[in-house]
Amino acid sequence: MAASKRLVQRSVIDNFLVSNFSYSGSRNGRFDFRQISQLAKSNGSRACLVDTLALVRRLEGQGVPSKQAEAITGVITEVLNDSLENVAHSFVSKGESQKNEMIHESNLSKFKSEIQSTQEHQFSLLQRDTEKLRTELQRETEKIRTELRYEIDKVTSGLRLDLNLERGRTRDELANQRAETANLNNKLDQVSHAMRAQLEAAKYDVIKYCIGTLVSISAVGLAVIRILM
Repeated sequence: MAASKRLVQRSVIDNFLVSNFSYSGSRNGRFDFRQISQLAKSNGSRACLVDTLALVRRLEGQGVPSKQAEAITGVITEVLNDSLENVAHSFVSKGESQKNEMIHESNLSKFKSEIQSTQEHQFSLLQRDTEKLRTELQRETEKIRTELRYEIDKVTSGLRLDLNLERGRTRDELANQRAETANLNNKLDQVSHAMRAQLEAAKYDVIKYCIGTLVSISAVGLAVIRILM
């Protein structure tokens, strides 16, 4: 008996929902969920969407007892209100959608501005680091150039000093060789003069010896001639 009552109530509710929503849909041309969302009040009270008296009389006209018709009407009203509240909570109104869209656009623009400011900040930091690195590189380059110049000048001055010392030594050796050559030349000249003097003396001695020999031969010859005569 209870199952048959629930079946009758469900069939009546379904017929009522189909007839009411099809009637409203055919009258308006379309079913607008925004209208449903506007039926729920913000203070939590429920709007009466069903003519309960007409529904009770209609159910009584179909042979349903008065108490059951009133109970079915209450259930239908409660189910409709609950369903419409759920639909209203499920769908967002156009104003709320525009509001959410504006909030999203605001958040998006804020995010873009934050990204842009972050990029600008990072770019400024990168540019600052680049300039700092460039300055350090220039400083290190100048330092290396200065050290290289100092080392080159040091090596050059050392080479010049060594070259000057070598030139001085060469000059001293050349001077010593020239002095030795001059001494040898002087000795050779002295020896040559001494030999010339000895030759001259020997030549005079030979001439004297020859003259003495000739005189002796002449004297002997004269003596022989005198003897023979």
